[in-house]
Amino acid sequence: MGAIKIFADSTCDLPPAWIQKYDIGIVPLYVTFGENNYRDGVDLNTPQLYDKVDATGRLPKTAAPSPADFIQAFSPFIQAGRQILYISLSSELSSTYQNALIAATEFAEGQVKVFDSLNLSSGIGLQVMKAVRAAEDGKSVAEIVALLDAVRPRVETEFVIDSLDYLYKGGRCSGMQNLVGSLLRIRPVIKVIDGKMTPAYKIRGSREKALDQLLDNALSRIPEMDNDLIFITHSLADEDAVHLQKALQSKTGAREVAVSNAGCVISSHCGAKTIGILYTKSLD
Repeated sequence: MGAIKIFADSTCDLPPAWIQKYDIGIVPLYVTFGENNYRDGVDLNTPQLYDKVDATGRLPKTAAPSPADFIQAFSPFIQAGRQILYISLSSELSSTYQNALIAATEFAEGQVKVFDSLNLSSGIGLQVMKAVRAAEDGKSVAEIVALLDAVRPRVETEFVIDSLDYLYKGGRCSGMQNLVGSLLRIRPVIKVIDGKMTPAYKIRGSREKALDQLLDNALSRIPEMDNDLIFITHSLADEDAVHLQKALQSKTGAREVAVSNAGCVISSHCGAKTIGILYTKSLD
């Protein structure tokens, strides 16, 4: 057990086996249907989320962990004499970061460091894994934060959303846009820019065409890629994820191309069959 405990929240979408293997603390966000609150990944998984949306015809609300949630999660490790580095969901998307900062003030100075990933999903996970490996190498919290400061703007996050339905349910597109988009088979592509989910462009046509475009975009950046770790993150698109994984593994020569499943919070905003490729650009 190292002196530094790395924390993230449930939106980091790291594989559960990795969370266990690398002793990563996870603070779940909340998903709310009516008066019922569920902890993302604890009380509710993604297939169950979609079942509830189908049954109610409505999307849930999502909420950040409270400062008290963070204090409860951090306290046992502080009491054990460890320092905590928490890497949060983008402050542009949620109050999660601010609530963690509030919680950090309840501990002695230097015991809890909160770092804003300015990203989501495994765009956070990439930064968490950089921190984990740096901690294993004996780096201090300050040294790890300096590394993350350099890595953060180099994270590339690009998702293809398969249907406009969840964007419509969430009030992010009109009924007419949803109808026309469905008729023309339009799939929006979302990128994370300056910590925000930003519509990048639209792909019209088959899903295969959309996946090919997503893959081509990533492959065009091979000279810039950090070939340590690439993620394919998806919401109930297992076959497509494996296809992209094999293609990226053979063409990039990356040390690891990993597949991860999007949790409830990410899935509730994007919908089923959403899939993305996430990687960092090299620091060199």
